[in-house]
Amino acid sequence: MPAAVSVCPHPLDTRTPPVPETLTYGLTIPAALISPAIARHATHVILEAHGLRDVTTAALQVVGELTACACRFTASEDVYLALRYRDDSLRVFLYDAHPRHTHRRLAAACDARRRSALLLLACVVRDCRGEWGFGASPGPGEGTRTWAVLPHEGARAYGKSP
Repeated sequence: MPAAVSVCPHPLDTRTPPVPETLTYGLTIPAALISPAIARHATHVILEAHGLRDVTTAALQVVGELTACACRFTASEDVYLALRYRDDSLRVFLYDAHPRHTHRRLAAACDARRRSALLLLACVVRDCRGEWGFGASPGPGEGTRTWAVLPHEGARAYGKSP
């Protein structure tokens, strides 16, 4: 009697190819001088895979600035980068372990230092008609979440002459 042969479908054969709406990634990266470059490279590959090549220039600038700032402020050995695409916007989040200060003056001074470190980010996000900010990281543990939202249209037009 001949043996029955069964072919199992490869699990990836039934999935939707990457599109902007499926962009959801999280990366834990070391808090090191090389990390902004690593974060930019990973972001470039992710955007390319999801058909978002047209927002790469603005996105890479934002990811690099947020990563550099998080690495500068954290007291831990790593930071966490999250990329999402929702509501026709790329959302970039960086989580670092620098706790929010409870003393009002210390908090104000620390916030001013972080804002100053993110001046270029603020310009890029403004040019993209997006928004950015930072505050206490939600969830367990202490730390700071810094984020930027880049609307697709604004990020696509970033760096192009009027």
